[in-house]
Amino acid sequence: MYDVVLLTLGSERDAPGGGCGSGGACCGGADGAAPENADGVAAKNTDGAAAKTADERCETPRVPVLACADALTARGARVETVTARSDAEVDEVLARLDGPPRPDGLTWPDPDSKTRLVVATASDAQLRAVVRRLVRRYAPPPSRRPAELPGNRTVPDLPPVGVLPLDPARSGTQRDLAAQLGLPRDPAAVAAAVLDGTPRRLDLLRNDGGSVTLDGALLGAADDAGRPLHWRGRIEVDDAVLSHGEDPILACAVGNAGGYAQLDGLPLLTAPDPADGLVEVAVAVPVVTRSALGRRKVRFEVRRARGRAVAVVPRDEKVPYLDDGVEGELSRKRSWWIEPGAWAVWTA
Repeated sequence: MYDVVLLTLGSERDAPGGGCGSGGACCGGADGAAPENADGVAAKNTDGAAAKTADERCETPRVPVLACADALTARGARVETVTARSDAEVDEVLARLDGPPRPDGLTWPDPDSKTRLVVATASDAQLRAVVRRLVRRYAPPPSRRPAELPGNRTVPDLPPVGVLPLDPARSGTQRDLAAQLGLPRDPAAVAAAVLDGTPRRLDLLRNDGGSVTLDGALLGAADDAGRPLHWRGRIEVDDAVLSHGEDPILACAVGNAGGYAQLDGLPLLTAPDPADGLVEVAVAVPVVTRSALGRRKVRFEVRRARGRAVAVVPRDEKVPYLDDGVEGELSRKRSWWIEPGAWAVWTA
């Protein structure tokens, strides 16, 4: 039977040295790469509604965790619940997924491990924080790239994780990643998927800021009155240029999944698929036209492309963005590239 670790990310205020991720908090995903904010920074969703505060997001509801632990134990699994309040404590849990020592000295996941990991998540950013640590643990240095690593990847197959949403009754219309993937939300169903299910491999977006993206990123913002703040930048997807840097940009969506498919009813991403080996990018720009009577009209043109990598070079000093729900500001070039099938979730 399996050993199962139920991992919850704790609040930064509970940890004397700070919590998971850069800046101390444990609720999200900057991983120390400026200019992203620390994990747990209050974010906004795409309809402009303010997100929960860091304390609200970090305070973990215990009922779903205990219910999942009971369901796992009833099936004969050996269960341990762990609350990690720092990256080091997350790493201690992930070390249980290591394979045997290799001749080349690399740390590598064990594909036959009898330990299974369940991440209790209050937000997509928390799940990203754990996957980011998996990447940090298992990605080999470029100078020590092993022969068995696929040519289109920089990381091996990461161990599958179970996802336990900490609000099982949450509506799927809120479009968290678990809802998009059709993952179970009931703690007993999560336990069944972890013990009896199969891993579903998904694409991963890595970026040159040192972090990862599971769902997507949205670049752009609005003022206090809800009016879009236009910005300029060069945006390329593989060899396709969506913006040369002169056009005012309303928003740019970088999508692995569909969390940022729309912005205030404006369709951005058309067919995001987290397992197709491609990133979809959409850039919305205003276009001014005039009617037959000479009246000025503004409509939005959306330019789209799909590919293996995207680069955004802002011309303005700072461009606000959300990445898996975590706020940040982009002041220099940022590149994302796809890692096909790099991570996985347990599904029924």
